[in-house]
Amino acid sequence: MAVQLPNVFLKRMQELLGSEYDDFLASYDSPRYAGIRVNTLKISMDSFLKLAPFSLKQVPWCETGFYVDEQIKPGKHPFYHAGLYYIQEPSAMAPVELLEVSEEDRVLDLCAAPGGKSTQIAAKLKGTGLLVTNDISSERTKALAKNIELYGVRNAVVLNESPERIAQAFPHFFNKILIDAPCSGEGMFRKDEDMARQWERHSIAKCTVMQRDILQIAADLLAPGGRIVYSTCTFAPEEDEAMIAEFLSDHRQFEIIPMTRETGISPGRPDWLDWLYRKGEGPEFPADIASQTEGCGRLWPHKVEGEGHFFAVLERKKDGQQTDEEKYGIISSETKRNQRDDMKSKSPKRLRKAPVGDHKQSGEREQLKAWETFAEANLRAKLPGEPIMFGGHIYLSPLSKDQLDGLKVVRPGWYVGTVKNGRFMPGHPLATALTAGEVVRVLDLTVEDGEAVRYLKGETLAAEPSRIRCLDGADPKGYVLITVDGYSLGWGKWLDGLLKNEYPAGWRWT
Repeated sequence: MAVQLPNVFLKRMQELLGSEYDDFLASYDSPRYAGIRVNTLKISMDSFLKLAPFSLKQVPWCETGFYVDEQIKPGKHPFYHAGLYYIQEPSAMAPVELLEVSEEDRVLDLCAAPGGKSTQIAAKLKGTGLLVTNDISSERTKALAKNIELYGVRNAVVLNESPERIAQAFPHFFNKILIDAPCSGEGMFRKDEDMARQWERHSIAKCTVMQRDILQIAADLLAPGGRIVYSTCTFAPEEDEAMIAEFLSDHRQFEIIPMTRETGISPGRPDWLDWLYRKGEGPEFPADIASQTEGCGRLWPHKVEGEGHFFAVLERKKDGQQTDEEKYGIISSETKRNQRDDMKSKSPKRLRKAPVGDHKQSGEREQLKAWETFAEANLRAKLPGEPIMFGGHIYLSPLSKDQLDGLKVVRPGWYVGTVKNGRFMPGHPLATALTAGEVVRVLDLTVEDGEAVRYLKGETLAAEPSRIRCLDGADPKGYVLITVDGYSLGWGKWLDGLLKNEYPAGWRWT
């Protein structure tokens, strides 16, 4: 066996799996599975299947997911840099599918970094509704924000907050919440041997404390009739069936929605609750609670082509008597005032650290005017969101400034650019979320001739004026959207036959 598994872990799994244990153990000698998920925000499934540069095999539980040969290195292709697909472990695609996101939903991804599931949610929203994507680690939010930008998401707010503070600002506001909970990671041992080595450090006991708190707060964030999907990448029943049974015991307004088994998802294991009870490591749950956990789901590495995962779909029953806050996600002025006073008394430094600017001030009005002037001259589409200033930059936000007041915001919306010396400088995320039909000037590159890779490396390109597609008889001089086979990569600035490369240094092909 290539992976060195902890002896304590092996003994537990042998007790839990019984006759299945040998098959489970043998799965660690099988290769891990690599996958990509098509980003339908930027390309349709039909178009991608025609363009796909490598062979694909469908992932059963995700219609936009495909197995690929890991040796092909899908991250080394211009289509990856165009955000046409996300590289994702196949089992990790299941939680968002179970969330059943619809257009206009208000969705919270509570433990989101590095952002793969957030981009999956965004694709299902199709530019409508709202996505709030959060991670408590400030370092991890860097990757989260970058993925939101690369994959062309226009309607997302990125936070670096504790769940408690989000609940203060948005009580009963979201109708869909994803909790990809921090866990002991047992299901990822084959994919990441370091997780096996650090298993005892990330103990089950430590993880259950965090999971319990997160679930409790998520209940306060969810609107009546809303849905929570709780997922882990571990086999430990303490973090899975027992965590859900405990939550249901304390929250009788919730119920488990059983999931279909047609895609290879196995049922939950209520018998493992009895195993914990007999060992003195868990309570005895009421029969009606314990039986519900069979409606949870598991992906087993010895049964499917993927790693180990657990899922629970929880829905909050609609109450007869609801406040306006619960019904519509409306936060009253009094509630907002009390929350702001409470947060100011607890952490005034944090409030000053990430304020959302007041664009009524004269200097900010001038900067917003510069953005409007740029948009009128270079864009041919009305873009969604409210223009706001944040940290000296301009964003189009799906939320008002009042709703974000007091929160630690990483991105208050779609980053469009900044103003320097009175001139608007478009940001890279503006380009990645635009389509060729929304801009005045476009230069399309192809994969075959190598120009796309040269652009991604930051090189200056030669381009005759006839290659710049200009709308409405515009002059080719100015900002140009660079595309590869029609899909946006970034900005360039054309003048006298040369394209100055505006692709960010930190994003370049290496």
